[in-house]
Amino acid sequence: MILTVTLNTALDLTYRVPALTPHASHRVTQVVERPGGKGLNVARVLAALGYETVATGFAGGATGAVLRDRLAATPVRDELVGTAGPTRRTVAVVDSASGDTTQLNEPGPNVTPAEWAAFRTLFTTLLDGAAAVALCGSLPPGIHVGAYAELVRLARAAAVPVLLDTSGEPLRRGIAARPDLVKPNADELAQLTGSRDPLRATRDARGRGARAVVSSLGPEGLLAATPEGMWRAAPPAAVKGNPTGAGDSAVAGLLSGLVDGTPWPERLARAVALSAATVLSPVAGEFDATAYEELRPQVKVTEEPEPDLTGRSSRAGHADRADQGVDRGRLSGSTGAA
Repeated sequence: MILTVTLNTALDLTYRVPALTPHASHRVTQVVERPGGKGLNVARVLAALGYETVATGFAGGATGAVLRDRLAATPVRDELVGTAGPTRRTVAVVDSASGDTTQLNEPGPNVTPAEWAAFRTLFTTLLDGAAAVALCGSLPPGIHVGAYAELVRLARAAAVPVLLDTSGEPLRRGIAARPDLVKPNADELAQLTGSRDPLRATRDARGRGARAVVSSLGPEGLLAATPEGMWRAAPPAAVKGNPTGAGDSAVAGLLSGLVDGTPWPERLARAVALSAATVLSPVAGEFDATAYEELRPQVKVTEEPEPDLTGRSSRAGHADRADQGVDRGRLSGSTGAA
């Protein structure tokens, strides 16, 4: 099974309005309520792809009860730890006219030392039998900034591959604990490395401890620095829609590829196709299965030159990777995701 960790779960509310206008009242045309937080989003996508998935983290109060009730309607197994404080809500307001989304995120409950200790014990138990673990999202109040680094070390001690998707100081400390994969976006990557150049920043991030770094470039796709080389993966064309949850779908693609042992080019194609299919979905945070199957063989994956420490590029060693089947144009084969 695949284990996902969401320390700051949320009840996600999506409101759709004809047009969002500041300082005005709005008539909501559609309301969608679902269990959320980055790790739960990843878990739902993995379950939809056919993977056995267990979700742990925290949930509490009336909001947490609703979240768990909604989660029970999915194939994801609930192993959340209760808290005295209520689970947060996130509100996404979708402007139907422009397609833009305005997001409002509450901070989350204050997790007590006893609640953290109970979670840590459960996490250690769940690692037994896990094929991989994803640590995702922000930290709620009360949890120390090195929490993800602590969980990475526990996963490594149990020989369970671990993916980390967070930001700020938790990312800085977590990457030093040597996770197998981290997935920052462009802003998180710049904050971590001090560089806005995607190639240099991604390679720099990998040098800070992660075995591989996959950076999200937004609508332009993904950039990966791995032990086997660097690759860029891009959708065949720009897609328009609601980007809510698109990054989490990419994480699900990367994590499933890690579990399956899929070569990096196909793994990246899977992640980009899932991300784009999520943007195209009429329901925020879900993915359009038909669009995913259509997009996956069309994702363009190219091998990138690796910048050296002086900023010059080098293609040294690329010939050694020819046996990995890298297509410098389109990938046309199936990855067998589900």
